[in-house]
Amino acid sequence: MTRMNRQWRLARRPMGEIQDGDLELATVPVPALEEGQVLVRNVYLSLDPTNRIWMSDMDQYMPPVQIGEVMRGGTVGVVEESRDPNVPVGARVVPWLGGWQDYAIVPGSVCNQIPPGFPMSAILSSMGLTGVTGYFGLLDIGQPKAGETLVVSAAAGAVGSIVGQIGKIKGCRVVGIAGSDEKCRWIVNDLGFDAAINYRTEDVGAALDRLCPHGIDINFENVGGEIMDAVMARMSNFGRMALCGMISQYNASGPVSGPKNFTAILMRRLTVRGFIVSDYMDRWGEAVAQIGLWVSEGKIKYKVHIEQGLEHAPQTVKRLFTGDHDGKLLVEVSPPPPGG
Repeated sequence: MTRMNRQWRLARRPMGEIQDGDLELATVPVPALEEGQVLVRNVYLSLDPTNRIWMSDMDQYMPPVQIGEVMRGGTVGVVEESRDPNVPVGARVVPWLGGWQDYAIVPGSVCNQIPPGFPMSAILSSMGLTGVTGYFGLLDIGQPKAGETLVVSAAAGAVGSIVGQIGKIKGCRVVGIAGSDEKCRWIVNDLGFDAAINYRTEDVGAALDRLCPHGIDINFENVGGEIMDAVMARMSNFGRMALCGMISQYNASGPVSGPKNFTAILMRRLTVRGFIVSDYMDRWGEAVAQIGLWVSEGKIKYKVHIEQGLEHAPQTVKRLFTGDHDGKLLVEVSPPPPGG
């Protein structure tokens, strides 16, 4: 019996927020495998702010998804068929960017097999793209030292929540910026942040003045815009900024607000460096091993927000831009195997 594969394809480039009709659902037969390939049944699809960037025809770190192509996305799944002797049927694997679809056909050589003892959802969160992003962004660019003050925007998100906890492991005072009182309580009471700011109800600049009276040494920036300006204005001399994302601007269809205060970079001799997690592919194992150890020791906690059904992915991805999710946002494409 021929397997059928549902695929979300880019139908048109979004103008502003993602709208109905920007993506279309197609159903096609799964082709036969060629030598060296494996067929992966996707179990979880990772939804990330970069999905919106990939939909746009703009200068970016990877080629944009083309009209008619399967929407790009990170996945984790189970091997259903294999023509690669090194990747057995039944293996739990991470195929590189398996896409918004039920099945992915990929070379076995790009499949990382998941070590036993970790749930598949963790491989796309704390031990996956978001955890590794936080690990290298903070440690390589932020270069935290005990006693320094670290500010994290989007601090209750999949990346920010990991960054703050690594900051605490390294001895920093950590202040998070999040979008609800509930999220602020979570990062302080459960994750160990020293303080939190609800940007929806507080004056971020005034709160930073109160909570960071001696300045800010490290900014892990996920948001951009006015929040980034408020943090930059309060950074200490020779501060470091790891620029991970600017989610406040991804849906913009016109001029954006901020960052405006570039004078601070000069006057305070700041180091500002943008980065993409794929820059660190050759060191991926280092991060996964260390984060996995911290998770097993209880030093890092994480949340996953799982929505059911590939058919709901275009609606679910919008939660990234409204803040209507808790932790790493995933879509369950198919049931996980026993033990997850």
